[in-house]
Amino acid sequence: MRRSQVTTVSLLAALALGACTNAKDVLEPSAITPPASSAQPLPATQGTSTTATSPTTTAPAPSTAPSSTTPATPTKTAVLAKTRLQVAPIVGASVDAAAPLTAELQTRARQRGLTLVGSTDQTATHVLKGYFSTMSEGKETTVIYVWDIYDPSGNRLHRINGQQKAAAVGSGEGWPAVTPATMQAIADQTIDQFAAWLGGGGAG
Repeated sequence: MRRSQVTTVSLLAALALGACTNAKDVLEPSAITPPASSAQPLPATQGTSTTATSPTTTAPAPSTAPSSTTPATPTKTAVLAKTRLQVAPIVGASVDAAAPLTAELQTRARQRGLTLVGSTDQTATHVLKGYFSTMSEGKETTVIYVWDIYDPSGNRLHRINGQQKAAAVGSGEGWPAVTPATMQAIADQTIDQFAAWLGGGGAG
């Protein structure tokens, strides 16, 4: 019964996130936290997004090893090589959770042939903005995430969203129950999906 309830809650959360059209909606507790859960809501923040959302994607089981994918074509490799990705400050995650996420984003980006640039770099070709929340049900905590990809002018080009279950850590709930490995898995999935989108014509 509990598993069915958690699945229903997770699906409602993902559907609610996919319907968001701006950063405030993404972070609105009522948009990502079904009444039946004991989630830790996130505060609303300012921000806008301008284009249609992409289909929802869900992260698989944690994995810090490089994924085995089809070798990149010369064209795809060239697209990735000229991409300069800027990661905006993470919204909603605790400092302890954001640190391994950010570090793994950098590691995975290098593996994919992508270049990450600083917040003041004016040569960025894409900006990645992430919004995070946790949802606890019994001894299970799930990290819910949304990444919006913008061009340098602020136009939203694509959305990546999903969720990742965190292994139970003691009796903690929310961010204290989220391990670095969970955040690293989210980072790997994010970069992999971003690279796949670019290789599929997203950069055009």
